[in-house]
Amino acid sequence: MNIDRMEFIAWMERIMDRFDILNEHINDVQKQRNNIDGEELLDNQDLLQMLKISSRSLQRYRSSGKLPYYTISGKLYYKLSDVHQFIRDSFNAPFKK
Repeated sequence: MNIDRMEFIAWMERIMDRFDILNEHINDVQKQRNNIDGEELLDNQDLLQMLKISSRSLQRYRSSGKLPYYTISGKLYYKLSDVHQFIRDSFNAPFKK
């Protein structure tokens, strides 16, 4: 099975066009990520991976009021700014002797 140079170039151009379409689609999906008031929302899975904690620890932070959350259609979300504030509040300053 031989293909000549022109067929190969046309085939590669079709593949690159498909990649461009996929790239545009991915960019559109990223723009449509969960936002509220222009601020990104994270769900439980995002937060568990970001903070590297267990779901029980996350539940404890919610219950104690340390980490504000929002319920939308029965799903829990966290504002990115609230998560950053939680991290800052939880950070221990270096111990001075």
